[in-house]
Amino acid sequence: MAKGFRKRIKQENTENSGFGSRASGRFINKDGLPNVKRRGVNVFNRLSWYHTMLNLSSFRFITYLVVMYILINLVFAFIYYLIGVEHLTGIDKSDPLNEFIDVFFFSSQTFTTVGYGRIAPIGFTASLVATFEAFLGLLTFAIATGLFYGRFSRPRAYLRFSDIAVIAPFQGVTALMFRLAPYKNNALTDADVTLSTAIEINEEGTTKSNFYRLETQLSKINTLALNWTVVHKIDENSPFYGFSDADFQNINIEIIVHVRAFDEVFSNTVVQRSSYTSREIIYGAKFLPMYYPDKEKDSTVLDLDKINEYQKAELPVFDAERS
Repeated sequence: MAKGFRKRIKQENTENSGFGSRASGRFINKDGLPNVKRRGVNVFNRLSWYHTMLNLSSFRFITYLVVMYILINLVFAFIYYLIGVEHLTGIDKSDPLNEFIDVFFFSSQTFTTVGYGRIAPIGFTASLVATFEAFLGLLTFAIATGLFYGRFSRPRAYLRFSDIAVIAPFQGVTALMFRLAPYKNNALTDADVTLSTAIEINEEGTTKSNFYRLETQLSKINTLALNWTVVHKIDENSPFYGFSDADFQNINIEIIVHVRAFDEVFSNTVVQRSSYTSREIIYGAKFLPMYYPDKEKDSTVLDLDKINEYQKAELPVFDAERS
């Protein structure tokens, strides 16, 4: 292990990370959610379905809605079919497949309360099932509408983080760097970033994680319009002081990122988190520029496809000898 870390340098272990020293694995996933599995409660109490549906990607959210819509109508179609197609008027009884298709579309018309009128229930049982299905359809579409509105109106930072962090030359020493950039046309101001790191150590045969606050060269910016390269200088006050490439590869390290900004459109504070593990840190590299003037020289192009582009960089000799 690196000499600088063994000496604890000038920084003490902090206990305000929100994670205990005995926690294991990745603490924060790349999507910003805690990597925590809860036990002792059933799945209905363990998950907030509202939060789950809001956090889904748009593709998965739409897919779930379509699949649930089809499954619900298939269930009711089987119920109508078991009751008997003779209890429904206007059914094409030429063959069983046509019967089931008509029953399925009758279910979808009842579920959405469209009710074209060609097919109608006859008798108490079929009418009772159709009444319940129409009631369930109203509730389902009310919930779906609320979820759509919640996803559409929820304040979000819409930040994209680089997939990697780099150890790059900086002011005669080295620095840990990663970058982030807004990918939508939202206006973010007063953005600030907080960094901490979890370093796994072994003391007296027990493995635990120590948490340290990482100081940044620039912790706050007035406007987040282009990319922001966050820099943590690795000097005597850094827990990474004296770390070599082998140390970063062999020691379990996680950089936890917390970004907070003010969205002028929503008039609300937005927060986004991410993290980087040892496997996502490239030693001896620096990022390449990701924005440039357009052809007319009257605007700036922010190319988000370049957020992960880097080139190898030679680190200061002094730093290499010291580690």
